[in-house]
Amino acid sequence: MRTEAVTLPGSPERPNEDWAAAALPAAGAGGTVVVLDGVTPPAGDDGCVHGVPWFTARLGGALTELSASRRDLTLSGILSLAIRRTADAHRNTCDLSHVRTPQATVAMARWDEATVEHLVLSDAALLLAAPDGAVRAVLDDRLDRVPEEVRRSLAATDRLRNAEGGFFTAAADPSVAARAVTGTSPRSAVRALAALSDGATRWVELFRAGDWTDLFAVLDKEGAYGLLRRVRVLEAADAAAGGVHRWKLHDDATAVYAEL
Repeated sequence: MRTEAVTLPGSPERPNEDWAAAALPAAGAGGTVVVLDGVTPPAGDDGCVHGVPWFTARLGGALTELSASRRDLTLSGILSLAIRRTADAHRNTCDLSHVRTPQATVAMARWDEATVEHLVLSDAALLLAAPDGAVRAVLDDRLDRVPEEVRRSLAATDRLRNAEGGFFTAAADPSVAARAVTGTSPRSAVRALAALSDGATRWVELFRAGDWTDLFAVLDKEGAYGLLRRVRVLEAADAAAGGVHRWKLHDDATAVYAEL
């Protein structure tokens, strides 16, 4: 069993708002991986005195601890409890009713001798590679279904944030955990897996450098850092060509890779 976690900030002038962890018990054949991608508010307008990096560290730490220690809970139950814990840590100092209260996308997986569980919320991604080489992407595409013209408007996007008919993120409401994309696979059907923030999935979703199977082949051969390095090269080439593919040069990018 082998795990690798790499995260790169989008800019040296800003703190990295992604968060990643991999936990392997000292005994047994289980483990867990967690990736969060913090949602950057415009001009810091989120009603919170702590900021997004504080939130992702708190939520990510709770998710990692609970997924390793509470085998009696499903991943959605763990996400719900972790959101509640994190909200309780700052509800007396911050406006948790603010539509842009600190929030994050989530990709996580947990496995034991028999099964592999997965959970994805918003535009993070989880990839499951089978022994025969087939790769399944677990995605939550609700944000992608929001029309491009709506996403260009902050006010219009906010009306769909954590709302019926819109898209969902992990913020201050524990009930959002029930909206996550979840599932379970036999352990024998999963050779390896990867959790990715959308800064890493740019390789497929923005730059079309290959499909999910191709991306997993990069992880197998070059590791998590190799994938992120490839993304940075594509971003630099795009900037040199006029930046037609993205609204900011680099995004925080995170990849966690685990061979089971």
